[in-house]
Amino acid sequence: MSRRAVPILLSALALAFVGALGWWVVSMGSPEPQPFEVAVTTPQPVVSSQAPAAPVPTPEPAATPAPAQDWVARVSARTGIPPRALTAYAGAQLRSRAETPDCSVGWNTLAAIGGIESAHGTSGGSVLGEDGWARPVILGPRLDGTSYAAIRDTDGGTLDGDDEWDRAVGPMQFIPSTWADWAADGNSDGRADPDQIDDAALAAARYLCHSGDLSDPENWRRAVYSFNHSDAYVLDIANLANVYTARAR
Repeated sequence: MSRRAVPILLSALALAFVGALGWWVVSMGSPEPQPFEVAVTTPQPVVSSQAPAAPVPTPEPAATPAPAQDWVARVSARTGIPPRALTAYAGAQLRSRAETPDCSVGWNTLAAIGGIESAHGTSGGSVLGEDGWARPVILGPRLDGTSYAAIRDTDGGTLDGDDEWDRAVGPMQFIPSTWADWAADGNSDGRADPDQIDDAALAAARYLCHSGDLSDPENWRRAVYSFNHSDAYVLDIANLANVYTARAR
């Protein structure tokens, strides 16, 4: 997933910088970054008091809970995360809490990934609609080994339009083969689509939770590293997640 963003070679300077930071600490404590460690917190979105509409029959076990709109409006204004994207990230956290209560994935971690991967579904001139679809679709570069990892086509071009090389797709930038394993129906419309942000955010939450309890520093780091095999990427996600946490308060 998103390995399209990992250069073939990291500079020695970047590696030295990341190595100097030591442990990444994931806790429910202070959201403020420290000089030599980053504390990633998991602030809790407020659940809407209005029950979500009855979902279309789907293999998914339940509809994704809706975060309260006043919470979305307030946190969106403070963080700059578009309301529609924030609704998807918070909904994925709430859904994950119901499915895997021992995971502790946070909306801020999902938002940091969405922010870095696609500017919350708006990179390359795309617009994230109220229906959650990014239009035009967001595609990463061809993974042909030129600047990024070489990954031969795994989906016949069905998701990324390329039947020779894979490309990461959607707001959370899933590689087609990863999407095949973790596809989710976050908006309960009966299909899983990586270009739809509710689906993509829920799939990302489940993928991250596969690494275990994300309140544990090493589990959190391993989960984000699995999303993109780069220490610098892990640091970027931690820093942005902390920025969102600090601003949301």
